[in-house]
Amino acid sequence: MVIIGRRADVLEKTAGELGATAVPADLSEPAQVERVRAVLADRFGSIDVLVNNAGGNVERHGASGGVAERWTGNFRANVLTAVLPTEAFRDLLNPSGRIVFITSIAALRGSGGTSYGPMKAALHPYAFDLAAALGPRGVTVNVVAPGFIADTEFFGGTLDDERRATLVAQTHTGRAGTPQDVAETVHWLASPGAGHVTAQIVQVNGGAERGR
Repeated sequence: MVIIGRRADVLEKTAGELGATAVPADLSEPAQVERVRAVLADRFGSIDVLVNNAGGNVERHGASGGVAERWTGNFRANVLTAVLPTEAFRDLLNPSGRIVFITSIAALRGSGGTSYGPMKAALHPYAFDLAAALGPRGVTVNVVAPGFIADTEFFGGTLDDERRATLVAQTHTGRAGTPQDVAETVHWLASPGAGHVTAQIVQVNGGAERGR
């Protein structure tokens, strides 16, 4: 297993916990993506599963500036970090390989006026096109769109009790999602059991996207 991310200290700690190989890189930078590709090709030769999980809402976490700056920030954080590695690594995928994009419920119902939802939504048609292009090789391409996932850095420290209760109340299951909910969904999509599932958006939000 290889994990890639910008923060070397966090990456190394996580890699140690998982027994993975850490490759620090900013995946919104083409030159750094090409460096990672060279490392993967040299050390491993091929890829079985590519999970695009980088992202975040730069507007929510203190980004300033005008509309162009905020939208460009979320484009880099959520679109380029998925598209650049996918395009660079796609020829390394094995037959019956898997690509999974992590987007958001915000891609389906909006993100409260920020550019985060539109940027995540941009990955959906991209995934559909990839599924058609790579399907003849046996490669599947799918999207996982989580809702409110507790105990994550994305939400950590930014929700008051009232907002948290509102998000939980929007679900049909009556609870917040967990990182394990997302991980198990990705694991299934990467498994042989999902070999005929492609070009799909799998929502992991307890039904919250449907409303109550």
